[in-house]
Amino acid sequence: MHKLVVLLLSFVGLIVQAQPKPGYAIRCTIHGLKDTTVYLGYYYGESTFVRDTAKVDKHGRFLFDGKKSLPQGIYFVVLDKTRLFDMAIGPNQHFSIETDASDYIRKAMITGDEDNRLFFDNMRFNMERNKEAEPFIKILQDTTSKDEQRKKEAREGWNKINEKVIAYQKDIIARYPQTMTARLLKTQQRIEIPDPPKKADGSIDSTFQLRYYRQHFFDNFDLSDDALIRLPQPLYSKKVNEYLDQLFVPQVDSLKKAIHWLIDRAKKNQETYKYMVWLITIKYQNPEIMGLDELFVYMYDTYFASGEMDFWINEKLKKNLKDHASQLRKSLIGRTAPNLIMQDMNLQPRSLYALKNKYTIVYFFDPDCGHCKVETPKLVSFYNKNKQRFDLEVFAVSADTSMQKMRDYIKEMKMTWVTVNGPRTYVGSYHDLYDAQTTPTIYVLDDKKKIIGKKISAERLEDFLANYERIRKNQTKSAGS
Repeated sequence: MHKLVVLLLSFVGLIVQAQPKPGYAIRCTIHGLKDTTVYLGYYYGESTFVRDTAKVDKHGRFLFDGKKSLPQGIYFVVLDKTRLFDMAIGPNQHFSIETDASDYIRKAMITGDEDNRLFFDNMRFNMERNKEAEPFIKILQDTTSKDEQRKKEAREGWNKINEKVIAYQKDIIARYPQTMTARLLKTQQRIEIPDPPKKADGSIDSTFQLRYYRQHFFDNFDLSDDALIRLPQPLYSKKVNEYLDQLFVPQVDSLKKAIHWLIDRAKKNQETYKYMVWLITIKYQNPEIMGLDELFVYMYDTYFASGEMDFWINEKLKKNLKDHASQLRKSLIGRTAPNLIMQDMNLQPRSLYALKNKYTIVYFFDPDCGHCKVETPKLVSFYNKNKQRFDLEVFAVSADTSMQKMRDYIKEMKMTWVTVNGPRTYVGSYHDLYDAQTTPTIYVLDDKKKIIGKKISAERLEDFLANYERIRKNQTKSAGS
């Protein structure tokens, strides 16, 4: 029993000894630098921040230290807004770096930290490989050369160098998996997609590789590791955007499932949970693809209105999100457009709902808006050409309070449709009913005043309506067959 107790105590001692020291102490010596101030900065998404300040003595020595450990990631030393060199901040945050101002990377010597030894060795290894690859790259980029054999040899040479780099990185990942360096390198590893298997009838599943890539897209990227938010490249957001933009059809329902999958994995860590939710919310605040603003409303309702994000968000920001969600909610694709009743140039009330055409174009403009002066003639041309073809009418809303400006604009632009003055309203501000904070803004409504298109340019309207009618015709045929 005595021997067993001794062994257990020894084992516990090893565990305690293996635990990293609390706080951080990064001792640096930079030969060629003296009597100045440097900063310890870090990356966070697409931004950089300063974490600590240190005075450099006459020998080039300085110390960054603190009682609380730093969040892990890639940090850097800054002098006069110039980034001198990066370093890895992993589990061990007590180490020394000695280098020279003539070449920060090649002359760096690390004491007391395996992580940064690997980090600087990897940078030096890449520098050598890049130098080795330069002649091959020069040949491959020479568009004037017709020597295909020479290009083939250059490509083979470059591939061999690339294979060396991949093998070197994989070795670090395998041998030192917990280091910040290995976690960084792992994010850069490609996913190998196998060939699709044949079915029993000999055919090939054309969706196999896409499904496989979706399933394994984050195999080398831990969405719950907040250190991956603090990388030199905004890789976390880049990976998430690539996943949502390239691997899914841009439809609300399919993207909701993908978003849920992402957030579920990030939720294991409060920092990545917060970052992921915010990243996706802002992504769909003003999306380029029509209709995806519904995802902003979904994100607000699910994660902000519910109180899920109350652990970090302040009331002012929460109110801003609420106001934008409320504005979007009333004018989403598929919703019935709110009615607008405003005075026309003769001071007579005109109602949007009074228009009985098959399609209605709601056009928000400002007589003083430069973009409107370019867009309005295009809309007039579209209207004159397609009014009968599509059975459509335009309900144009002037954002300016001046009736005279509106009258002059109608005459100048030869606008023969219904035009009203937005501020002279019987139903409240249109800003509270439509997402039309900027001009020009166009909405397309069907015969039931349901929104079928929004924020479309005038020159795209003809194709949009032609495609919409084609789809409706095909749907009618399918339903009848």
